[in-house]
Amino acid sequence: MVDSLSLQEKLLLAKKVGYDFLELSIDESDEKLGRLAYSAQELSDLLAFSREILPFGSICLSGHRRYPLGDRQTAKRSLEIMEKSLNLAAFLGIPIIQLAGYDIYYGDSTGETRALFQENLAKCATLAAQYGVILAFETMETPFMNSVEKALYYVKLINSPYLQIYPDLGNVVNAVQDPHKDLISGKGHIVALHIKESLPGLFREIPYGEGHVDFPGLLKTAWALGVRRYVSEFWHNSASDWQKQIYDSYNFLMEAFFNDTPL
Repeated sequence: MVDSLSLQEKLLLAKKVGYDFLELSIDESDEKLGRLAYSAQELSDLLAFSREILPFGSICLSGHRRYPLGDRQTAKRSLEIMEKSLNLAAFLGIPIIQLAGYDIYYGDSTGETRALFQENLAKCATLAAQYGVILAFETMETPFMNSVEKALYYVKLINSPYLQIYPDLGNVVNAVQDPHKDLISGKGHIVALHIKESLPGLFREIPYGEGHVDFPGLLKTAWALGVRRYVSEFWHNSASDWQKQIYDSYNFLMEAFFNDTPL
């Protein structure tokens, strides 16, 4: 959706298209990070809109790309972002925050960054337990955590019910030879799924149907694993009729879900 729309307008449009909820973005931009500084009145208005129109079902917290948990220069700020995001989620009744699986993004992953990531991840899980909100790893485009199996390592290491996995389907397909097997490795820990298209080496802005993700097959696998929350991830294209693109993407995914036999 175009950035010029207000959150209220975005909720209205998502409901009109047929979605059950909208995912709220807290990315690395100053604009989206600014959502963590909403006033009490802004938060109350947002809560009222979401109750009246359509709920916010999750938060995509990719702001840690700019302020990673594994960088000593940004660790303090990353934990502040984490707690503010948890507070926002708790206030709005959002059950899941998708956590970016980076120890560090704008730099090299080292033993030190991985150790600090693990230390701060444990702090994040404790905060999440305090707020009663689930954190769940996104499988990323970098080798550090590009598969469900790699995310599961940290989930088991921290061993908290408030730290789980929220894979990105397009990223998983680009990372492993058998994405079905990788999804199955996370059985019992996958709380939601990002439905995204990709191509080999390309992770963003690929329209549905123009990539190499087997949506019908992989969605059946996810459904069999008990996954019941799905978020479609695609980008606004200024060269196209963006509203038509939203409807076309929604219809594409509905066909993928009900390709052969209704789930």
